[in-house]
Amino acid sequence: MENTEKIAIPSILLILLWTYTGLDKIIHWETSRKAFHNQTFPAELAEVLAYAVPTVELLIALLLLFSVSRWWGYLSSILLLTVFTTYVGLIWVGAFPRVPCNCAGILESLGWEVHFWLNNVMIVISIIGLYFTKKRNLKIPL
Repeated sequence: MENTEKIAIPSILLILLWTYTGLDKIIHWETSRKAFHNQTFPAELAEVLAYAVPTVELLIALLLLFSVSRWWGYLSSILLLTVFTTYVGLIWVGAFPRVPCNCAGILESLGWEVHFWLNNVMIVISIIGLYFTKKRNLKIPL
């Protein structure tokens, strides 16, 4: 497998993830907004997040699309997925008095454990992409 393919596969997977989740929240705006307000944080924060989360998800997809910004896209993916994974993990172990969710589409049908592990797989994919992007930018042969 060529170096370009090693870089392309993780970015394609993450672009699909972020585009899907971001657009799903926009397409199903009222449902998504209500779901943010069902979270365990203050209503003011929920309103900001209702706009910010899909915007950031689509921005990350855009960063991953171009080689000049791909490193930032991978880094952003790791950061956002870590936040989501921590939150899902806390829900999974029952740390909150009620079970909120603002998952996108098919992710809603997953249990918390599967969602937790899927997010972890996506973090690993982000780290792999970051590694190969760094190697390519440093021009170090693999």
